[in-house]
Formats: sequence, C-alpha cells, structure tokens
Amino acid sequence: MTFAKKGLRTLLAGTLALGLCVGPTAFVENANAASQVVAVVNKTAITNGDVARRVAFLKLQRRKGDLNKLAKQELIEEALKRQEIARVGMSVSTDEVNAAFGRFASSNKLSEAQLSSILSQAGVGAEHFKAYIAVSMSWPRLVNARYGSKGKLSNQEVVSRLLENKQKPVTTEYFLKQVIFVVPASKKGIAGKRKAEAEASRAKFPGCDGAMEFAKNYLDVSIRNLGRVLEPELPPEWKPLIEKASGGTTGTRVTERGVEYLAICNQRQVSDDVAAEVVFRAEDIGKEKETGENPNSKKYLDDLRSKAQIVEN
Repeated sequence: MTFAKKGLRTLLAGTLALGLCVGPTAFVENANAASQVVAVVNKTAITNGDVARRVAFLKLQRRKGDLNKLAKQELIEEALKRQEIARVGMSVSTDEVNAAFGRFASSNKLSEAQLSSILSQAGVGAEHFKAYIAVSMSWPRLVNARYGSKGKLSNQEVVSRLLENKQKPVTTEYFLKQVIFVVPASKKGIAGKRKAEAEASRAKFPGCDGAMEFAKNYLDVSIRNLGRVLEPELPPEWKPLIEKASGGTTGTRVTERGVEYLAICNQRQVSDDVAAEVVFRAEDIGKEKETGENPNSKKYLDDLRSKAQIVEN
C-alpha cells in the first residue's frame, strides 16, 4: 500500500466524518479490554488491542466486510514488512514520520493536536497511525531496491510467465524516427504556421533512409532516431496517432519543442523474449493502475509469508 496523498485525503475525509459523530468514549471498551494475543508472526505478538485499533482505523476508511478478520490480516502483513524493513535497515526516520503526520494534518487544515484528538476519539490513536505511516513510507523503498523502480522482469520471471501462458505473447514492433519542426521558445506565435508546414511535409517524406536529406529542405527541422519501440512501450500521447498513421507518418503534435510527427520506418509482429518481457511488464503496470498495488510488492510479501512462522489464535 502506497502512502499516496490522494489516499491520505480520502482517509482523512472519513476520519473527519466519523470524528464529528463519535464521542470521547467511543471504542473505549475494546481498547481497554484485557490484552490477549491473537497472532504471532516470527515471535512478534499481535494482540486484540492492536486488532481493535485497526478495526477502528478501517471504519474510518469506511471499509466493508469482516473487519476483525481484515484487521488481523493487515497487521500480520505489516508485521512481516516491519521485520523485513528492520532486517534490511531501510526504515524511514522518526522525524520523517512526524513530518508526514504534520503535513497530513496541515494539508487538511488541522493542527497535529486536533488530528491526534480525532484519532484518539475514534479508537485508533496517533501512535497506531504513525506506525502505519512508517511502514507505508518504508516498504516501497524495499520493493524498489529489490526489484528496481522500473519493474524490469528477470529472465527467470519471464520464463515462469511463459510457462504459465504456454505461449509467447505477440506484439507489434516499430522502428521510428521523430521529425521536429522546431519552434523557439521566443517565437511561440509561429506554432500555427509551423504546424501547417509540418502537415504539408508529410506527403513529401521520402522514407526513413532519406530523412536527413529531407530535413535539409526545411528551416529548423531536426530528425531523431528512436530505434526499436514495442507497442506496449509507446508513449500514451503518441499511441493513437501511430495506430491511425497513413503513408508512413503520423499526424502532428504541438510540443514544447515545436511541431512533431513520427515516421514509421518499419513495423511487424514479433514474439521474442524481449517482446514477452515488455508485454508482461505492461500487464503488471495495468494491474497496478487498476488495483493501486505494485505487483512486486505482493510478490515480495508472498515470499516473506512463505518463510515466516505465523500462528493465529
């Protein structure tokens, strides 16, 4: 789970909504109940008091379902993460956690004391929330350190995915050149004229081999060789233009550099190991956007869980 600003604002909206209707004695019964161990994760105990605080936290997030079961599972996962963070030595500092807590309060027009009061009234407590912040800030650093921030799959992971799929995925391979009709920052007013010039030039484009000579016929036109680009790697702003390309060139786009279009030197369907890795990585990114979770985070956590001693009462 990432400690995204949007997620924090959503959480605080629930906190405020519930904070307005709970009295100072809310959830006190659970918090003051005799402490009992409900789970042990590698000798780290999780008590019913911990679960009660997390249940209160989930209620602030307006989560549904069996909250006691969900709370226990979240705490087990956090215990695994916290132990790994400590083992690797990549925890954020107390100052960083306190600063995040302060930003969270001030961005929602609260003092830290007011936020602490709301959390306390809800049965969560500031310390429980700060512990959650610490793991949420530290864990992504471990995931990126282990798997790389770009999420490139290893050869072993590609092979495993190929065995699961039983065939290599097919994608489109493009070889591209970028044609840029430069518009200087001091002359943005000529962008319309340059766009018309760029559009007209597309019909005269001789092909990639003659691109450099072609550019000499125009004022301030540069050619960039983009090389091999697989369909999942296409920038989202260029993808629809490439799919609709005609005559070997795409439509034009106005960018910070000027007016641009792409020349498609060659394209074909491919099914090699590199293409497979790119397709699988694109699938993972798509899943991450849908679920909000980095697939490598789950993979890392599953590995820790498989090696852990977890006893639930």
